[in-house]
Amino acid sequence: MPEFPCMNCSEVIVSYLKGAGIDHIFGYPGDPSVEFLEAARKEQMKFVLATREGTAGLMAEAYGQLTGRPGVCLSTLGPGSSNLVNAVANAFLDRVPMIALSGQIETKREKLFTHQVLDHNLLFSPISKWTASIAPHTVGGIMRRALRIAVSERPGPVHISTPADVVGAQATDSEILIPPLDEHAAAISVITQIGRTDPFKKIASAKRPVIVTGISAQRADAGKAIASLSEKLRCPIIVSPMAKGVVTETAESFAGVLDMACNEVVWEFLRKADLILSIGFDPVELIKPWNVPAPVIHIDSTPNTDQIYFSPIEIVGPVRQSVQAIVEQIAESESIWRTSEISEHRKHLRDRYLEGRVAGKLNPTDVVESVMAASSDNAIATSDVGSHKLLVGQGWVARHPRSVLMTNGLSSMGYSLPAAITAKLVHRDREVVCFTGDGGLAMVQGELRLAATLKLGITVIVFCDNSLNRIELKQMAKQYPSFGTLIESTDVASLAGSMGCRGVNVSSQWELEKMLALRSPTDDVPLVIGAKIDPAQYLAQF
Repeated sequence: MPEFPCMNCSEVIVSYLKGAGIDHIFGYPGDPSVEFLEAARKEQMKFVLATREGTAGLMAEAYGQLTGRPGVCLSTLGPGSSNLVNAVANAFLDRVPMIALSGQIETKREKLFTHQVLDHNLLFSPISKWTASIAPHTVGGIMRRALRIAVSERPGPVHISTPADVVGAQATDSEILIPPLDEHAAAISVITQIGRTDPFKKIASAKRPVIVTGISAQRADAGKAIASLSEKLRCPIIVSPMAKGVVTETAESFAGVLDMACNEVVWEFLRKADLILSIGFDPVELIKPWNVPAPVIHIDSTPNTDQIYFSPIEIVGPVRQSVQAIVEQIAESESIWRTSEISEHRKHLRDRYLEGRVAGKLNPTDVVESVMAASSDNAIATSDVGSHKLLVGQGWVARHPRSVLMTNGLSSMGYSLPAAITAKLVHRDREVVCFTGDGGLAMVQGELRLAATLKLGITVIVFCDNSLNRIELKQMAKQYPSFGTLIESTDVASLAGSMGCRGVNVSSQWELEKMLALRSPTDDVPLVIGAKIDPAQYLAQF
């Protein structure tokens, strides 16, 4: 039998991560993590110490979104693992590859001891694609399976327990064999309700086709192919929020973002279609029910098992190659869409987006518009969850794939700042702008200290309205008073300064633009701007 290098289990895990092209680990370690940390140090892995396990997991999720490789997060046992749950669930519904590692008590005590002992399999099974615990004789195989499962369609998190008496034990399963991690080279199959249906003729004969595309297309780097299909069909493109940037939003064919601000304008436009090409669209992002009468052709890496919409034709396989095959196969389109019609729709969407502005106040759309105008074309924007997310999702003009990061599957508050930290770590040469609310910042504000320590010159924009606005609006709709939704005002500038960041409070668009103009591409100190907005525009928008 061949001999393999003598390694302990932690060294095997780290070797697999490094072999998969992963160079960052995000976490908050504990006693069972000591051997793993040493293995990571020796392999020159970059370890990012977050202020809590939950934010470490969100950083790992952003890593997966940006790179396509599994983001790796680490926690200790007990409360460390339970604190990690939200981030793992977020990656599960956002369809992001992740390897979540949690320490555990020694195997000889796990079945009898109770202090800080949680059953990780029971805890993580509902929110993971797979859970496992390493052992010296299985560690290599478990890591191969974990990596393969994490990236396979639909991608998501795998949770691995690392018992304290195993992490430093000599591994007998130590051969490093990296499995295939490219999910975009499989065969294409056509599944039809009636075997003789020709999907290519149906597509070409549509008079008013519309492309609706989503996160699976983003993962597959299918943007150029989708743009080519749109050009051949002379049809508009609508994207889901997490797919922003898969096609440039400056294109004449771009027709808006589904289920963000002014969502009814986009849905009404979609209802004009006589055929929907659902390309890599994942229903996990739907906020409103699907209510479009046109037939749907489902084009994705996975079959239409969700059945949120009915699709008599499914083209299942790697998304980019599937779209390219359609472009090559279809005849000249019979589409009657006019460029002017799509342009008029975009203008209507834009006008509706700006409705409700209050003169002399700092409106939420003023903030988005000012930051966008002051940012470079290749800037990366991250958005938290809340009313501002709906405006960023619709109003921020994305020009490049993976240039807008948000969570829209689980939609967990507190995501944006950890994601911005990761974005700057991965892309040091790009501008990174973080949009968050005062409620979302309060959940993760300790990570401002981390951003300052790492010398990450990100810009953090805080929408300050002193409320949980999404819930307060629903109370107002029922004519209920605000109760349980008000947040005490925080001096964002003072908070930022205490964390080693530059901080400023602004209450007008002029003040905001003045501060943004003072930024420099070489800044290595985070800038945190507390924007005191008038929330009245939210009422008009939503």
